[in-house]
Amino acid sequence: MTAGERAAAAARACVGARFRARGRDRAGGLDCVGVAACALRAAGWRGQVPEGYALRTGAPLAVPAGLAECDGAATGDVLLCRVAATQLHLLVRVPGGTVHADAAARRVVERPGAVPWPIVTAWRVAREEE
Repeated sequence: MTAGERAAAAARACVGARFRARGRDRAGGLDCVGVAACALRAAGWRGQVPEGYALRTGAPLAVPAGLAECDGAATGDVLLCRVAATQLHLLVRVPGGTVHADAAARRVVERPGAVPWPIVTAWRVAREEE
């Protein structure tokens, strides 16, 4: 199984978890950063998960250490999307769609089809860490 496939499988394993702002584990709830972190960890990333970030921001994030910018088209890629002028959101690419923490649905969901928002940037694990 490739790193991207492991990331997608981990994201899909989060589907159904309740939404919780700044949530980091499936049992307690997840936000979009938590879902992305679960996926990236499964792909071999050992970087620092952001804490204390603003819930509304217009500024894109810097490329996290251990991740590489990419086009966002591959399974397991993490997509940073602009959902509103001051709101960014993370999704994980899975075959046929994306997985993300949906605040309106109050849970992590898998959505089929194209990404519904403009993609600002995308990342994937640069290399698996030991």
